[in-house]
Amino acid sequence: MSPELVSILVLVVVFVIATTRSVNMGALAFAAAFGVGTLVADLDADGIFAGFPGDLFVVLVGVTYLFAIARANGTTDWLVHAAVRLVGGRVALIPWVMFALTGALTAIGAVSPAAVAIVAPIALSFATRYAISPLLMGTMVVHGAQAGGFSPISIYGSIVNGIVEREGLPGSEVGLFLASLIANLLIASVLFAVLGGRKLWARGAVPVDGAAGPAGASGTGAGGGAEKDPGKNTGTGTAGTAPTAVAVRPAQDSDGTGGATRLTPARIATLVALVALVVAVLGFDLDAGLTAVSLAVVLSTAWPDDSRRAVGEIAWSTVLLICGVLTYVGVLEEMGTITWAGEGVGGIGVPLLAAVLLCYIGAIVSAFASSVGIMGALIPLAVPFLAQGEIGAVGMVAALAVSATVVDVSPFSTNGALVLAAAPDVDRDRFFRQLMVYGGIVVAAVPVLAWLVLVVPGFG
Repeated sequence: MSPELVSILVLVVVFVIATTRSVNMGALAFAAAFGVGTLVADLDADGIFAGFPGDLFVVLVGVTYLFAIARANGTTDWLVHAAVRLVGGRVALIPWVMFALTGALTAIGAVSPAAVAIVAPIALSFATRYAISPLLMGTMVVHGAQAGGFSPISIYGSIVNGIVEREGLPGSEVGLFLASLIANLLIASVLFAVLGGRKLWARGAVPVDGAAGPAGASGTGAGGGAEKDPGKNTGTGTAGTAPTAVAVRPAQDSDGTGGATRLTPARIATLVALVALVVAVLGFDLDAGLTAVSLAVVLSTAWPDDSRRAVGEIAWSTVLLICGVLTYVGVLEEMGTITWAGEGVGGIGVPLLAAVLLCYIGAIVSAFASSVGIMGALIPLAVPFLAQGEIGAVGMVAALAVSATVVDVSPFSTNGALVLAAAPDVDRDRFFRQLMVYGGIVVAAVPVLAWLVLVVPGFG
């Protein structure tokens, strides 16, 4: 058995173990990089660490640190409440508010599961209280998170654009963002029409106030318990009950006085920091990771209590996952596996067929494992046949990104599991089957559609 084939089989084993045993894929990938690099590729420690993505490490830590501070001081709660008030209590618009809110959160740097964990408990409480389909509300939240997930300053966007740059491929940050945004917006529109959205328009508006109704989950601090325990149901609202107010998760201000609707100095400063991050990265082309760390340090210095809580909420598991997978990919590149596998895919003789196969691989694996992990492995695998020039790199990368992330509605993925756990007063077995069936439809349909729209025309 060739060394290249051994390294690919080890990668498959990593995905299988991570999926079936709930072991962090990044930790497995680090162990695999050590084993394969030492025993198969004859690399020393320096050779193995050469693939460690230091720049992406800073992006992941910096951006999630800044967002964790926003969550700790209640800024995200304020944003949620403001978004709900914005629609004046119109029931039909609530699913779209949740779509837009999770999209905005991921677009400015929140990790997708973090955004879903914050919004899903509130969204599903609304669904229960207003007799909205939980499948509609849950999928709107997940697709909203993915709609904003590839902005140039987002976690996914930074990762994919960083991989594209590392591999020397032509890329389009705006094109990648728009591909994911439009794809998820179209899917959400179809879901809204099919799952009862049109009937919601007939309900009109309900009164909106700042108090949490009976469907609202209770919290003891900024950010409540939505992310730490998204499955906990503290609501008592039931489908069909006439609502009197929009339920909003209560939160405490940094001074402990309470009030999710108040703009405290810490929240104002955090909002300014989030805007500053967008302006610095998009307007002045500054590094997103270093900028986010700097802004987080300023906020931490001014409000150290929030910082202490936020450090523990940095997405360390995501950091470990991404850095581990990309380090293993670096070992694969060092030993020539990437070129060998890419030539094998290209050797099919039909580049378009190879492209659609990669999209399906990304979708299937992602439905059960990490979206960013599989993208980190698949994009380098596509490099050799993309170098032939018959397939547009920009379109191929966008198709892979869309295929690997829209399937996060699967109940086996982190986002799908969060939605399932956050739904109060539902038949969980039935809801699980609904998510599983819908996830299967997405896996079957989206990769080929993404391939037809983004790859076949030859973009990039």
